[in-house]
Amino acid sequence: MSGAPLLLCFISLHLHDKTLRVQQHHQNTRAHSQSKMGSLPHIVEDLEGVVQLYSDGSVFRANDVDFNIPIHDDSSIVWRDCQFDNQNHLYLRLYKPVNASTKLPVVYFFHGGGFCVGSRAWPNNHNACLRLASGLQALVVAPDYRLAPEHRLPAAVDDALTSLKWLQARATADGPPAQDTWLHDQAVDFDRVYIMGDSSGGNMAHHLAVQLGPGSPELAPVRIRGYVLMAPFFGGSVRTKSEAEGMPEPILNVEILDRFWRLSLPPGKNADHPLANPFSPFSKNNVESVMFDPVLVIAGEIELLRDRVEDYARRLKEAGKKVEYVEFEGKYHGFFNNDPYSELGDRVLQEIKDWMSKISG
Repeated sequence: MSGAPLLLCFISLHLHDKTLRVQQHHQNTRAHSQSKMGSLPHIVEDLEGVVQLYSDGSVFRANDVDFNIPIHDDSSIVWRDCQFDNQNHLYLRLYKPVNASTKLPVVYFFHGGGFCVGSRAWPNNHNACLRLASGLQALVVAPDYRLAPEHRLPAAVDDALTSLKWLQARATADGPPAQDTWLHDQAVDFDRVYIMGDSSGGNMAHHLAVQLGPGSPELAPVRIRGYVLMAPFFGGSVRTKSEAEGMPEPILNVEILDRFWRLSLPPGKNADHPLANPFSPFSKNNVESVMFDPVLVIAGEIELLRDRVEDYARRLKEAGKKVEYVEFEGKYHGFFNNDPYSELGDRVLQEIKDWMSKISG
C-alpha cells in the first residue's frame, strides 16, 4: 500500500472538495506570482496535501478538513478550552468528571501526529481524553503545541513544558480565582500529576521526564509522579528489525516515518538527532545515566515502532530505571487512541490505573 492512503488513515481525515479547490487556488496563485519572477517553487515534501513544504521554505497547511469519527459523549465528562500561551496562541482542553467526589489527580495527554499534524480538537484525541477522564477519574489536560515544519523541534517540547508551567501557576497563590472550581486545590491534587503521550506525544513525555528529573522540583508545588509513553515516536539512522522487515500497517509505513523526521527535525539533521533518538551518539548526556520518575511504556506487538520502543524500555530498565513495558498482542500503532471505548481500551486503562496506584502508593 502506498504512503498516500496510509497517511490519510493515520490522521483519520478526508479532504473536502473545497479544501482541494483552496489548495489548487493556492498553487495557481503561487504559480502566477512566481512566474513573473522567473523561478517557480515546487513541493519538496507532501503529506497527502494536508501539509506541503515548498522549495522556498514556505508551507501550505489545509485547514478545511472533515473527520469520519463520531464523538463519544455520554455526559459524564465536561470540558472547556483555556489559552496557556498568549505569545504563540496555544490552547489546551480540560476534561473533568461530572460527579467527582474527591480531589482528582491530573493527567496530561500530548497527542500524536509525527510533530506535523494533530490537535486537541481532533475527534480521535477528544474521544481518548474523554475516556481517560472517565476511566481514570482524573482531570485531563490536553495541550496543543506548535507543529512542524513551520515550527521544528524542539518547539513542541518547549510548548509542553510551558503547558506544565501554566498548571504550576494555578497551583500557587497567584493561580486561578477562587471561583475556578476546576483548578482549585480542593478540587485537584497537584501532588499527583501524570504525563501521558501518544506517538510523538510519547517522545515529548520522554524529554520532559529527562528535563524535569525525579520529583519535578522546578514545577513545585506540582509533582509529577510518572510518565506513560504509548508507542513513543523515536527514530534512528539504522532500521530496527520491525521497521526493516515488518509489513506496512494500515495506518503507517516507514516512508511516512522518514517524512515526519525530515519535516520536524532541525534542517539537515537525521533521525539520530537527540530529539529523535534517546540513545543518540550526539547526545550531551547519556540518558541511561540520567535519573527520572517511573515510566510505563505501551506498544502493539506488530507495529513498526515495536522493536525501537521495546529496546528503549529494556535499556532503561537494565540501567536501573523504574520502567514497565506492556505489549498488546496483534495490535498496530495507535490502537488505544483510535478506539478508546473498546474492550481493548478498557484493558489499556486498567494497566494504567494499576501502574498509577503502584507508583503513588
